[in-house]
Amino acid sequence: MQNLSNQSNLTFYSTNWSGSLIVASLTGAFGSSFLYGYNLSVVNAPAAYIKKFYNETWERRYGFSVDESTLTLLWSITVSIFAIGGLVGAIIVTPIVKFFGRKRTLLLNNLFAVTAALLMSLSLLAGSFEMLILGRIIMGVDAGISLSALPMYLSEISPKEIRGSLGQVTAIFICIGVFTGQVLGLPEIFGQEPRWPYLFGAIIVPSLIQVVILPFLPESPRYLLLEKHNTSKAEKAFQTFLGKDDVSHEVEEVLAESRVQRNTKLVSILQLLRTHAVRWQVITVVVTMGCYQLCGLNAIWYYTNNIFSEAGINHETIPYVTLSTGAVETVAAVFSGLVIERLGRRPLLIGGFGLMVVFFAVLTVSLTLQKTVHWLPYLSIFCILAIIASFCIGPGGIPFVLTGEFFQQSQRPAAFMIAGTVNWLSNFAVGLLFPFIQAGLQTYCFLVFAAICLAGATYLFFVLPETKNKTFHEISQAFAKRNKVSLEMQEMNHYPGERKSSAEQESNFTSSVNNGETKKGIV
Repeated sequence: MQNLSNQSNLTFYSTNWSGSLIVASLTGAFGSSFLYGYNLSVVNAPAAYIKKFYNETWERRYGFSVDESTLTLLWSITVSIFAIGGLVGAIIVTPIVKFFGRKRTLLLNNLFAVTAALLMSLSLLAGSFEMLILGRIIMGVDAGISLSALPMYLSEISPKEIRGSLGQVTAIFICIGVFTGQVLGLPEIFGQEPRWPYLFGAIIVPSLIQVVILPFLPESPRYLLLEKHNTSKAEKAFQTFLGKDDVSHEVEEVLAESRVQRNTKLVSILQLLRTHAVRWQVITVVVTMGCYQLCGLNAIWYYTNNIFSEAGINHETIPYVTLSTGAVETVAAVFSGLVIERLGRRPLLIGGFGLMVVFFAVLTVSLTLQKTVHWLPYLSIFCILAIIASFCIGPGGIPFVLTGEFFQQSQRPAAFMIAGTVNWLSNFAVGLLFPFIQAGLQTYCFLVFAAICLAGATYLFFVLPETKNKTFHEISQAFAKRNKVSLEMQEMNHYPGERKSSAEQESNFTSSVNNGETKKGIV
């Protein structure tokens, strides 16, 4: 029996992971979510040198050194302004993906990345710290767009059997980006005073790689079929991504969704919020995205050096201990990607938040008592690594997967805009407020994040259904009772706006699908 199970797993992976699908996911993520992770950690290592640059620039302009409070404010703005740019990107992404499509949005987004890289890398040469801050804002816009467009693209090109694993590519590359920023920030590489601008110039490399490779891969077939009504291109895209010639089943599956949703007109954020049939889906996305940022992990990334210093770690050793956090994060994210289709989204997400509660509590005790017991600083390091691993096995990537799974084609851009807005506002709040929380609560500051993780895990335990291997229709059924809408009403309420008849909608599409050769429907 076990042999049969292993054979079916081998067949599962071999039949769903085509070469084009792998290249598209890796290339898309490398020029998108990788850069988000990289920019989270890249400011950590050169912090002292950048502050010195700010002070020298200020003194050269005004004839006196900047006071400590102003310098702290400038540095806090430099760190947290990235999230403001991300919020802007999340807000503007909906019309961009509608007009240009998912793939071209990712490609055009590299203009922001390259512009930001040039501004930040040349700021020292130009003697302008404003260029660095402006570059951080623009880089945030790039991240805001990519963290919505990339999960949207990946969810629409993947078969439902591996949708979770492919969706985790976003999280895996965020982790790899964080780790890369830590490696390049070592003193032996770019973590020295004259070399820190190279850390920001390196952003250009992933962008150029994406620009070179991604144009040779297809657009999202669902976007081509449902929004552009281009059946021939959609079929070719399906064939490329699935690695097979007969894609009639996949085309008909998308047509089945179009018959349910009646039309393909995009809904606005207000329409989505007013739609009773997806009320609890929206609430769940807001909760998961809020907890994704407010659970405390970004506080660890932004202020890792300070945390390890408080834990009693030698200053010279800190960059190498920090490197271990990125390695653990990457390994945990890869593990999550490998098991998500076996274990499901629900246990990984709830279990991840639950473990974070435990380790935050232990970390608080460890930091409080570290001066009384000589080995407690090492327990603090272990707890930080355990918190990172717990985050990455579930909360680190699954919120992006769920946002793509909960909503149908025309609702997805608005849903990602809502998710992105919550994501970036929460990111900004943590980056700006954590130093003050830490100063006020001292070693008890992480109990705030433990409470948030506990609240998130509790909510998800009672509300979140399992979405593994389920179609949009099946996921809607799971939420129907909680939304207090019958399934028939749920299908009618998806679109409060103007509708086409089911027969007309089917006729518009199926008349061009292989001259009527598509035979099989999906219920």
